[in-house]
Amino acid sequence: MKLFHLLVLFTISVISCKNTTSAQSKNSDAKTTNPIYFSKEEVTPETATKPNFCENYILNKDAYLNVHFLLEQPLIKNLQALAPNLSEIELLELGSFQFTFLVDDEIVYVENLNTGAGLAPSKTERLAHTIRLVAPKQLDYWGWFMWLKFIKLGGGQDALNEGKHVLSIEIRPYIKQDTIQTGKLLAKGSIKVDVPEIIVDQRLIDLQEIQPNSGWKKSTAKFDVQKIEALNKKIAQQRFENINGIVVIKEGSLLIEEYFNGEGRDSLHDPRSVGKTIASSMLGIAIEDQHISDEHMLLKDFYDLKTFKNHSPEKEAVSLKSLLTMSSGFLGDDNDYSNPGNEENMYPTKDWVKFALNLPMDKEKRMGKDFAYFTAGIVVLGDIIHKSVPDGLVAYADKKLFNPLGITNYRWEYTPQKIGNTAGGIRLRALDFAKYGQLYKNKGVWNGQRLLTEDWVSKSLSKHIEQSLDQGHYGYLFWNKTYTIDDDEYEVSFCSGMGGNKIFIFKDLPFVIVITSSAYRLPNAHTNVDKMMTDYILPAILNKS
Repeated sequence: MKLFHLLVLFTISVISCKNTTSAQSKNSDAKTTNPIYFSKEEVTPETATKPNFCENYILNKDAYLNVHFLLEQPLIKNLQALAPNLSEIELLELGSFQFTFLVDDEIVYVENLNTGAGLAPSKTERLAHTIRLVAPKQLDYWGWFMWLKFIKLGGGQDALNEGKHVLSIEIRPYIKQDTIQTGKLLAKGSIKVDVPEIIVDQRLIDLQEIQPNSGWKKSTAKFDVQKIEALNKKIAQQRFENINGIVVIKEGSLLIEEYFNGEGRDSLHDPRSVGKTIASSMLGIAIEDQHISDEHMLLKDFYDLKTFKNHSPEKEAVSLKSLLTMSSGFLGDDNDYSNPGNEENMYPTKDWVKFALNLPMDKEKRMGKDFAYFTAGIVVLGDIIHKSVPDGLVAYADKKLFNPLGITNYRWEYTPQKIGNTAGGIRLRALDFAKYGQLYKNKGVWNGQRLLTEDWVSKSLSKHIEQSLDQGHYGYLFWNKTYTIDDDEYEVSFCSGMGGNKIFIFKDLPFVIVITSSAYRLPNAHTNVDKMMTDYILPAILNKS
């Protein structure tokens, strides 16, 4: 009787909505698959079973979007059909719903729903489901995050470009054991989506002319202006959010200089962890000046580790090189918020070095082999340099790096002990970040003066450690990856900071590219920059015929 009652409610809602089923009636699966219906009103427990279904949705204008579907049997029964030998507990630990998002009949994104999403009764008892996807404010709900991933990370915002589209959703059960196994189609439905054009001032689109007194020779090389202006338009429309600057250096000359969202040439930009790489440079200079023997020195050469908590032989063996390559083996991982050594646990403390050195070692990690992004370790590295060089880190960096590069307008952040903060955040102009990148492109030489040894530059940009964050490698506080454009591969080393901040140094191309961005904590900040590079910047400057 419960199933019949719910079915009646769904049917009444469909009949009461004008032309509601027309989109679904075109589905070839309509006779064999339960339909998905859409609504665009706020859903409450009282209204969840009485939605006003609709067939049109305006992206970025309609405040709500929800999907509703009715199963013939609970999800658990469909999971049992996939793996009949597993217990109910095992099925719930290994399987859930799979959502497939299609735009204009093309698959754009597939989400194998995390098994922790939704309470057990919703999977073992429930037949009628209402999933909230869009709301004016963030929902602490898996459907909201799934839509965010589809739009921001899964290609949805590019597939749903200006104009009219059809968005379809398909729902299946899945089990993940050795491989992912999916079951029969449980529900499917479509809605028409209208994406209005975002009108922006033409002045925000036009290529910005390079002004005098940049400190760089102006390049006379050609590039695809239309590509850069197309990118400018996307930035103005906030398709690429909170981008502040783009600087392209070709063969040591300034080719492109663009600023957005209130920043300009003289803006001091916070690049977050891009600043970590300064510590690598300063260590290399300190070694060359014989203030530190080499990067193979150990923590115990600088600290009495027995005075800190969790002393162990493994901690005694930690090297400076392992800190440089994020492979020290400390129990610290900034990508795991539950990890004791996460940087967010460090910042409230009164002594960041003490915080780091008090941490235990990770029994699952091998020093020099296993990557884990560990900001606190770079604070320790900065403290070691500070203790080892004349007049401390900040004065030494000014004398040995910034002043020779002609960088006079910059600002450090500091640790609680008033030491230059190598965790990140040192503020420079975009043009000066480009100087720093060009120094490495020049193998350590700037204006005929050697600031870094060629050997240190080579070590810094080399692939020391495999890391899984973007399927690339890690050097001495430099990342490494490969971009593919029209089947051609371009290897690049780069500094990277939260929000999409980058300094790219290409191996076999004559380019240094700086992108400054304040998209801090946005999940798509780094993927946005990758798309800017592969779809706009590199195609514009490669001059392919």
